[in-house]
Amino acid sequence: MRLIKAIVALLFVAFGVLFGALNRTPVRIDLGLATIDHANLGTSLLAAVLAGALLAGGALTVAVVWPLRRQLRRPPTAVEPAAPEHHE
Repeated sequence: MRLIKAIVALLFVAFGVLFGALNRTPVRIDLGLATIDHANLGTSLLAAVLAGALLAGGALTVAVVWPLRRQLRRPPTAVEPAAPEHHE
């Protein structure tokens, strides 16, 4: 399984390098407060995808993972046994 994960990771890295190499068109990026001149299109797109993945992972951690961990750390509440049912 580790070998498959390593191969998939290497394929993604190779795809990223190829994508960046094939998209060398210079672009100007306006961030509102700052402007980046002469950035490569491929590098800019890969950086945007990486930033989006990191932001999504952070949002997922804050919204889902931390509350679930907090819930798992709490001691379990005592559950009262159900009353036996009478069959007539």
